[in-house]
Amino acid sequence: MSDFLLELRSEEIPARMQAGARAEFEKLFRREMEAAGVTAGEITVWSTPRRLALIARDLPEATEAVSEELKGPPVGAPDQALEGFCRKAGVEKGDLETRDVKGRATYFAVKNVPGRATKDLLAEAVPAIIRDFSWPKSMRWGAASISTESLRWVRPLSGIVALLGDEVVECEVHGVTSGSVTLGHRFHHSGDITIGNADDYAMKLRAGHVIVDHEERQDLIRSGAAKVASEAGLKLVEDEGLVIENAGLTEWPVPLLGRFEEDFLEVPPETIQLTARVNQKYFVCEDDVDGSGAKLANAFICTANIEAKDGGARVVDGNRKVLAARLSDARFFWDVDRKKTLAQHAKGLERITFHEKLGTVADKVDRVAKLADWLVFDAKAPNGDHKLARQAAELSKADLVTEMVGEFPELQGLMGGYYAKAEGLPVEVSEAIRDHYKPVGVNDEVPTAPTTVAVSLADKLDNLLSFFKIDILPTGSKDPFALRRAALGYLRLVQANNLKLSLDTVIHAWDGRPNTDLAAKLADFLLDRLAVQLRDEGVRHDYIQASRSWQGRPDMRVDRVEARARALAEFLGTEDGANLLAGYKRAANILKKEDWHGAEGEIARTGEEDPLALVDDPDMKAVVEAKMAERHAKELSYDFEPAEKALMDALAKAEPAAAKAIESEDFSGAMAALASLRAPIDRFFDEVTVNADEENKRAHRLDLLADFRAAVHKVADFSRIEG
Repeated sequence: MSDFLLELRSEEIPARMQAGARAEFEKLFRREMEAAGVTAGEITVWSTPRRLALIARDLPEATEAVSEELKGPPVGAPDQALEGFCRKAGVEKGDLETRDVKGRATYFAVKNVPGRATKDLLAEAVPAIIRDFSWPKSMRWGAASISTESLRWVRPLSGIVALLGDEVVECEVHGVTSGSVTLGHRFHHSGDITIGNADDYAMKLRAGHVIVDHEERQDLIRSGAAKVASEAGLKLVEDEGLVIENAGLTEWPVPLLGRFEEDFLEVPPETIQLTARVNQKYFVCEDDVDGSGAKLANAFICTANIEAKDGGARVVDGNRKVLAARLSDARFFWDVDRKKTLAQHAKGLERITFHEKLGTVADKVDRVAKLADWLVFDAKAPNGDHKLARQAAELSKADLVTEMVGEFPELQGLMGGYYAKAEGLPVEVSEAIRDHYKPVGVNDEVPTAPTTVAVSLADKLDNLLSFFKIDILPTGSKDPFALRRAALGYLRLVQANNLKLSLDTVIHAWDGRPNTDLAAKLADFLLDRLAVQLRDEGVRHDYIQASRSWQGRPDMRVDRVEARARALAEFLGTEDGANLLAGYKRAANILKKEDWHGAEGEIARTGEEDPLALVDDPDMKAVVEAKMAERHAKELSYDFEPAEKALMDALAKAEPAAAKAIESEDFSGAMAALASLRAPIDRFFDEVTVNADEENKRAHRLDLLADFRAAVHKVADFSRIEG
């Protein structure tokens, strides 16, 4: 067994591409080894800005010889079939063997494949890996680049180290031949480094001031940055993404702390942090000098790629000057933007198209402001000052036309909040502008301040309703207008603030008229998102489907559907719930087989499309009761069996109790009322013959099962529950 080392050296590989390159490297190596019949042990892949390295442990010295048999056509088959088989098998006709298969002579091709040295297999695999390597962006170089057949690589390939044990695996790609020689750090080490084998690779590179293990470099940056911050009496603002990026930019990372002028701290801290992070890849620090809480300090931490003799003073000074220029730009934007009020900035939204079918951003702002006002003033969801909600909504997008957001789009909303505060607008308004995009992701903070909630809800609802109205919906993985994110944001706002919003009334307020189709379309979409959200909590999608009807119509309140689905999930997780579901399905199957509709059938004959739509209608109650009394006049002329009577009594108590609980939206209470039916329905099926010979008994018992089914349906539609 031998270990194999493969290093591919090039000009600087972008940091953002290195993680994907490591995965691609391992995938291609495994592909080549599997195709060659070689089983590798542990595989390690490292990356630095100038190299990718792979070490595969315990490779065999050679593959084993194998014999392969391919079954061909029967003897006597047409010549074309036989010739085609020989071409496929790679053998001559005279080399074929015949064997008896089910009494018929059949041709077989027998190929004896000798074992091959792993070194030879690797010599073929390395060029294939390099040529098939997939990069997000790649280039051609040199004189050969005029041909489209020349090698494409992320940056010019300059060296290959390929060692199996201590022997070089000889190969050549694009004029670069393999060997055992690599290069160390660009500044700290001059001359070649000769690698003996996979075991001394990392050690020899370390001696050449290259830490080849990217995870080790990350650890050094993480701990080193925290250390230099602590030594200065500061606290590092942790940023794992920046740690990984700096590790991808350096081979010998040295964190260094520098200072910038305190005057720049007048600019919002997020602007300073974003400027340092995005433009310069610097960490920032916080301090608490006055005891009032951590605040951004006038300090930055850069990651040098050299260990300077002067302790890095010149490196820090050069980086300070570059950062100062960037911060000067940020301060200029901050000063220029504040020369106009947000209302003045908002006029510029008339020049920005929101969507060709939906008008400008100014048009969107008008819709959001109207809806936010309605949510607070009419819907009381949430309670608050509707004038503040309207004002915040009208100014919520104004920062989109500011210089600062033009430079840093990530700061939209946040900068609007700062500008509103600097302008002296009410705190509720500035906070609503700042946070109205929240929640953005599943882990994002959910607003609870009434004005913020109103504007955030209105903004997300307008996005959903606007695009749904013009039939632009997410399809598959495509969601260009982030409507799934808007739906999740709406759900989390409703949940966190205990809001009771009916989508049909929301749409009436938004559109100025009822629109049942749009309401149904949006409800379906939101409840599908709710099902995804609640899946990990044990609330299955069919529980949500079973809870979607309210008083015979689709429920337009997602909060109520969620509450019922949660109560249903909890109930069905109990023994009573599971057994009642089994009893319900047995009853439903009997009724379906007999095509028996019971009271629901009587209501259906009134002409109403929905059998349960009129069950609570006072005008229809007398009609239904009269029909049922007439129908059961003959059926009550026999003595009920004890289990039959017990179910009738249980239904008489449970049905009104469940209905009362449903009316007050006490869904746990409704499930508890259903639980009282579990024992009676089990006993009924054990002791009573439903399909009795006597017609009146059979009809009454089927009606009893229909009543049981109807009572369950008032709580949840158990027919939608799977399993």
